[in-house]
Amino acid sequence: MARVISVEMERFPIAGTFTISRGSKTEAEVITVTIADGGRSGRGECVPYKRYGETMDGVYAAIEAMRDPIADGIDRTALLAAMPAGAARNAIDCALWDLEAKLTGTPVAAAIGVLPPKPLETAYTLSLAEPEAMAAQARANAARPLLKVKIGGDNDMARIRAVTESAPESRIILDANEGWTDETIEANLAFAAQHGITLIEQPLPAGKDDILRRIAHPVPVCADESVHAAKDLDALVGLYDAVNIKLDKSGGLTEALRLRDRARDLGFGIMVGCMVGTSLAMAPAVLLAQDADFVDLDGPLLLARDREPGLVYQGSLVSPPDRELWG
Repeated sequence: MARVISVEMERFPIAGTFTISRGSKTEAEVITVTIADGGRSGRGECVPYKRYGETMDGVYAAIEAMRDPIADGIDRTALLAAMPAGAARNAIDCALWDLEAKLTGTPVAAAIGVLPPKPLETAYTLSLAEPEAMAAQARANAARPLLKVKIGGDNDMARIRAVTESAPESRIILDANEGWTDETIEANLAFAAQHGITLIEQPLPAGKDDILRRIAHPVPVCADESVHAAKDLDALVGLYDAVNIKLDKSGGLTEALRLRDRARDLGFGIMVGCMVGTSLAMAPAVLLAQDADFVDLDGPLLLARDREPGLVYQGSLVSPPDRELWG
């Protein structure tokens, strides 16, 4: 019997507003794929991302265009050749992983060699705002061991000072979302180092980051927008110290595993991150992140409501997914 795919657009309200250097949003718009085969079904979720030219309608159409190959039983390896990296392929790839686990009885954790998976300490993200507002966010979350702080504006030194003073016990990752310039980066890096920052994500625009090869990195610098798939890594050697792997960028867990292994071979630190999505999107990433240096899988914590069943979060500790959710 042919496999049957169903595709659904869903919206989940964000608790408050989520702001980065490129803009704000009040809801997470996600696309969920379900692939059914012989009474079993697997699910995957993706988050279309405007920064990469993706729209809800465009990603939906790209998934729908794969209806016949999926019905004919396309596997994950063939999927890599059939679709480009991105959100659409991610939803299908993760649904295929989940379906395989349901059909074979072998959990994804076992299939990728992370059995038993363990709970992970995730970063918690603070939205970009004026320094006083960011200080208040930091104070409210000062008990969390790892904070990820959105910056990328004119007043970043004041933001860094406000957050580090308000959460003195937390380790802090700064995420500039391509918001710094060649003129500001050295002073900002030095200031971040003076204030004990742990890591800085994507300070400069992708493709306009050559200066990173020539300047000191008093704080390790992590590529985000500059890295999507394993093929991107060679060009980043000498520019970045770590890479942020996101399933929506890599186009699924299959490519993300390749990316992780190649990044390790090249000496990069590994961060596993996410878009703002539900527990269904985080579940495969939690398994991917089992040996990561940094974990940023707080998407459901930023939502007003999550899926049921969802991942279990206790403070900043996220447990591996129950197989009813995924995998």
